[in-house]
Amino acid sequence: MAFGDGPADEALRAGWHAFCDRLKAAGDKAFKDANPSGPLMRADAYHFLTQNLGQAFDLALETKDPAYPMIHYFTHPYMKLGGDVCDFTYRQAWISGDYTYKITGRKGTARWFNLTVQGPKPEKIPGTDWPPLHEPFGDIPECNILGSQIQADAEGNFELFIGGEERPENWLPTTPGSRKLFIREAFDSWGERPTTLTIERVGMDSPKPMPTAERMVEAFDWAGEFVTGIMRDWPEHSWMTSGGVCDPDQPNVFPADKSANTADDAKRGRMAANMIWSLKPDEALIVEMDWHDGFWLFGMNAVFVESMDYLYRTVSYSPARTKVDSDNVVRLVIAHDDPGVHNWLDTQGFSDGNLGYRNLMSQNPATFRTELVKRAELMQHLPADTAMVTKQERVQQLQDRYHAIKLRFGI
Repeated sequence: MAFGDGPADEALRAGWHAFCDRLKAAGDKAFKDANPSGPLMRADAYHFLTQNLGQAFDLALETKDPAYPMIHYFTHPYMKLGGDVCDFTYRQAWISGDYTYKITGRKGTARWFNLTVQGPKPEKIPGTDWPPLHEPFGDIPECNILGSQIQADAEGNFELFIGGEERPENWLPTTPGSRKLFIREAFDSWGERPTTLTIERVGMDSPKPMPTAERMVEAFDWAGEFVTGIMRDWPEHSWMTSGGVCDPDQPNVFPADKSANTADDAKRGRMAANMIWSLKPDEALIVEMDWHDGFWLFGMNAVFVESMDYLYRTVSYSPARTKVDSDNVVRLVIAHDDPGVHNWLDTQGFSDGNLGYRNLMSQNPATFRTELVKRAELMQHLPADTAMVTKQERVQQLQDRYHAIKLRFGI
């Protein structure tokens, strides 16, 4: 049997070739103006693309049928996307307002958990003329539930229903336009365990259909738009649309309004801010925040706003893992090499990137200050009682991180 003998041959080959052409074009975005020309930065752009190529058809095909839902980690230590924060985990499941779903789980010990029902994706971001972010993002939160609101038994086991008839507890409503569950968990101390989750459609009584030729062509198109979108939209889309991201022409400072805090953010259960940073080889950046109550996190991201290597490097901090100076100020140091400061953020050799801040469980505003200094003069700009670590203590930090991250993802 040869090409052309089957009635779907032409459509399948054309769809696949179109996907490959779009993937090729997406790769050319590695050389966009927003990405510095250093070999490590150019390579990272392709790293970002290849990581997400690995999940393109998981999102476009394997988990896409809302009648047969699956919960999918769309970020983990070797797959980064969507401005992910190092100490978060991110999962999603495609759903439909036509069905009722049951989630079965067991609560973990992470400090924060949020599950959101996402509604239709608009053609424009509400109130603007800007298009939404690429798939699977850009949809509008409809309702959410926090882990603290989920009722469980003594061992932490629970059932949570999505859609269908209203229930007195452990239930979220859907609308005709509901299309996705967005699930985030945030970790503070090393050793916190993740919440386990599985989902099923209530009343499922037959096997999942095999992909047809038409369905494969649809998946080629969705995956092609996905790989094109991630390389097109990051980081420029966030520069254009988010009040929580600073002007790229003014690096090394947080935005004037400090945080994104819209109604959508409230449904996502967080406040957010992002700083674009740029460091020469002989520079370091001191980032200060007045201590405030709440659960806050800082995480390093690369130019395409994907999280940095949080499995092997000190690229994130949370209250439980941060040393606070005697003047009640949190000071973080972004530097290319280890200065021995406890709160060091590793650039992993990148010249440019993004520092993300999230504030959970609180509306306390953050006050940020930054100071760009010569790396050789760094200690002259820090308090005398700045917490330091020995080489062996740094090794222990890295070991603690490594084992904790593996615990979060079961790897």
